[in-house]
Parts: sequence; C-alpha cells; structure tokens
Amino acid sequence: MKSAAVVNFSPEAGSVEIREVERPEIGPEEVLIEVANVGVCGSDLHQWTADHSWPVNYPVVLGHEFGGHIIEVGADVTKWSEGDRVVSETAAIIDPDNPMTRQGLYNLDTSRKGFGYGVDGAMTKYVRVPERILHRIPDSLPFEQACLTEPACVAYNAVVRNARIEPGDRVAVLGPGTIGILCAAMAKQCGAQVALIGLEQDAHRLKIAEQYSCETIIGQATDWAVSRDGMGCDGVIDAAGASATLRIALDLVRPNGWISKVGWGPQPLGFNIDPLVQKNVTLQGSFSHHWTIWERVIALMGDRQFDVEPIIGGVWKTTDWHDAFEKMHKGEVVKSVLQPV
Repeated sequence: MKSAAVVNFSPEAGSVEIREVERPEIGPEEVLIEVANVGVCGSDLHQWTADHSWPVNYPVVLGHEFGGHIIEVGADVTKWSEGDRVVSETAAIIDPDNPMTRQGLYNLDTSRKGFGYGVDGAMTKYVRVPERILHRIPDSLPFEQACLTEPACVAYNAVVRNARIEPGDRVAVLGPGTIGILCAAMAKQCGAQVALIGLEQDAHRLKIAEQYSCETIIGQATDWAVSRDGMGCDGVIDAAGASATLRIALDLVRPNGWISKVGWGPQPLGFNIDPLVQKNVTLQGSFSHHWTIWERVIALMGDRQFDVEPIIGGVWKTTDWHDAFEKMHKGEVVKSVLQPV
C-alpha cells in the first residue's frame, strides 16, 4: 500500500516533491501510527531552501512534529494498543550505551538520528515509531494542536531548563517565528516581563504574539532593555535563525545576565564576543528535549495552561505542501499544519 509523502530528495534548493511511498513495516519494539496532523517546522523549510546546517539522509520524508492513532503494534510492545492517541518525540534512533543516553539526555547523543532528516518522517499517512518515545495525549487535545507538542517542548527546554527566569525578570526574545513566540509565551508562564523582538516584515507574527500578553518591538530594543534600571534585561532568548543575533543579545543583556541560544544559524559570527566576558554573561545552548519535558508540556497543553492554537495559520493537505511552506516562508502565517491524504 502506497501513500503520498512530502520528500526531500537531494541537497539542492527546491528539492522537495510529492512521491508515493510504501507503508512502513514495523519491528518488534515499534508501532505504526496513522498520522492525523504534522506541523511544518522551520527546519523543513531550511531543507527545502537548502540553507540548513545538519546532515540529511536523502531521500527522506519530511516532518517531525506529529500525532495520530496507533494502528499496529510490534510483537514486543506491551504498553500500547491499537487506537491509542499519541504524539512522538523526535529521537528515532539513539545509542542506548551513549553516556548522554545513560543520563536520560538522549537528545544529546551525538549518534542520534531524528525524523525528517535522519529517517523518514511524518509528512505522509503512516510512520513507524519506537515505543520508547511515544506519549499519550488526552481526548480533549485536538491533533492539529497536539502535533505542536514538539516545538512547545523546544521552548520549554530553552526557557525553563536552560535559562534561569525568576518572576519579575525582564526577558527579551529575539525572532518571532514558531519557537520565538512559544518561548515568549513560556517565559510569561514563568512570571517574566517579556518583549518579543522582530523586523518590519515580522509585523503580522508579532501581532499574533500579543495574544500571549507579550510586548512586541520592531527593530531596536535597547530602550526597553534598560528601562528598569539602565543595566539591560535579565536574560535573552535567542530564537532567531541567524548567528548575528547573538551580538544583539550581548548588547541587550545586563551584567551577570544570561542568554539562552535556541535558534540555528550556520553563518560564522564575525564579531568580537569580549562583552560575554566583560559582562560575566552565561551563554547557554539549548537543543531538543527529552521524556520529562514532553510529559510536562502535554500536561500544560491538556489543561489549556499553554495554548498553541493562536500560532496555527491553517491546515493543508499534504498534497498542498508547497502552499503551506510558502506561507510560512513568507511570514504570512506562523505555523502551517499538514493533514495526510
């Protein structure tokens, strides 16, 4: 049985198309999920435009933000049944003996391979998933929202685990994409005063971010950063897809402050980072997520304490992937969601 899939087939720009792919066969510790919805990530766009900075196993079905129903379970699977509503983490392949994996930090396993670049992802009707990375979702959480658990977990890791927010802190967030908006919303959840910073072309996305009670700034944010006591903001979350924004972060942050860097950018820095030393600033990278984070985020989303609905710009059939990608790429929507056919 074949299904339509959004496939990235080579490293050249624009090398994405609909192809027919076979229904996967599962192993003894895997399940087969019939995908209900899959989110389009900025990394999917970067592979489409060929300006990504990670290795890809071509050809590969795109998509790592997904949820659906289990329709088949492997011979050794005992905790899951057909019909279960689930979402999946992204760490499709890990080394159980890796020192990071043994600490529960399998997201930092250097041999890790994820859906949509290392193995076939979920922009198709069926995807096979190891049972170890499945999470149950409540009936109250619709799949078009549940599929965004993954970017919400990225935000949780960057804001809660890899920053040190205290209630009343002033926190600047750079980059009003999906991750930037969710980081701003998560920082508000932690009790911070938050400003989300973007460019003129980001005006539409910044307007959406205001639904999370965040201040929004186009362009220069220094006045906001220093308005409390002249020293700068307590922390900066850099969620922009460029290296150069680290310089802005260093300008905005106060002495003894912190920067949580979650946005990818393949460009070399090309500027002096002495202010990092002079200000005694903590610079923290933040990558991916793990089991505990997923369980907490699902609890927040299930209780509507953390709402991803405002960022969803529409749901498209997988066969209409190009329109969904274009609207995100042009900034017309924050997040596109696909529905397999």
